[in-house]
Amino acid sequence: MNVEFYTKWEQNESLIITRLTGPITELDVKEWEKGLKGVLQNLPKGTQFKIYVNLHGLSPSSVNAHKSYRDVIPLLLSQYGWRIGYLDLFEEANGLKITTTNECQCYAAVHCHQDGYKIQEYERRFGKENEHFYEDPNLCESWIREYDLPSFATH
Repeated sequence: MNVEFYTKWEQNESLIITRLTGPITELDVKEWEKGLKGVLQNLPKGTQFKIYVNLHGLSPSSVNAHKSYRDVIPLLLSQYGWRIGYLDLFEEANGLKITTTNECQCYAAVHCHQDGYKIQEYERRFGKENEHFYEDPNLCESWIREYDLPSFATH
């Protein structure tokens, strides 16, 4: 499997899709993070968005590569009004401040990973109306595309 990483913004869908897969290195993670930060920083002021985090097929090439990607999504999304459900597993995440950047805010997220046991457990424990954890990339994409910003949140 080849390394693949990208992040794209679909303005008409208010959707960010980010992908990181294959036998990644620490350098791959840095480049992926740079692209993700760039997309987030270029969102128009006041944007409300949803995100599809696709890590299906991810197989870090080293322990350091594994450690390097784990914090990226939780820390970045915490700057856009979002706290990922699984952070409740980690005591050190209790003090994580949830803020907004440029008045932009995440309102829904779906996470995809090939580890069926882990992702099913995350869905059971942390899944909610606007956040899900699935093994199937197609299910992830269809759910996030169909999820609409609740009307009460636009006022």
